[in-house]
Amino acid sequence: MASRAFKDINLSFKRHPVTNDVVTIRDEDAIKRSVKNIIFTILGEKPFEPRFGSVVNEALFDLTTAYDDILVQDEIKSSLLKFEPRISNLEVTVTVTPDTNEMNCTVQYDIVGLPAPTQEVDVLLFPARV
Repeated sequence: MASRAFKDINLSFKRHPVTNDVVTIRDEDAIKRSVKNIIFTILGEKPFEPRFGSVVNEALFDLTTAYDDILVQDEIKSSLLKFEPRISNLEVTVTVTPDTNEMNCTVQYDIVGLPAPTQEVDVLLFPARV
């Protein structure tokens, strides 16, 4: 497969000093940001796409069984496979700390069409009510 380049806008919306355009992020960083956004987006939060995101945030308040890590792992994996076509060979590992209702998730993946090493994203999930 031919090598591809990926580019997304940086969500800080800073201006480029020379072009005065919005700063972009590229390749590995763009996909890493997308993976985190999919995990943290609550279902129905994205306008006009009510199925985008995951129910991981809801699971943080229900960490009572020994199977919670498996359920969260499956939810993250299915959400990423559904909404991020730029990744393959997806592996998700979840470690639950029920005393503090925290989960440490490690997501490993390869980037489709980009000759890059296996990428790893660590995500710490904890319940926070605003």
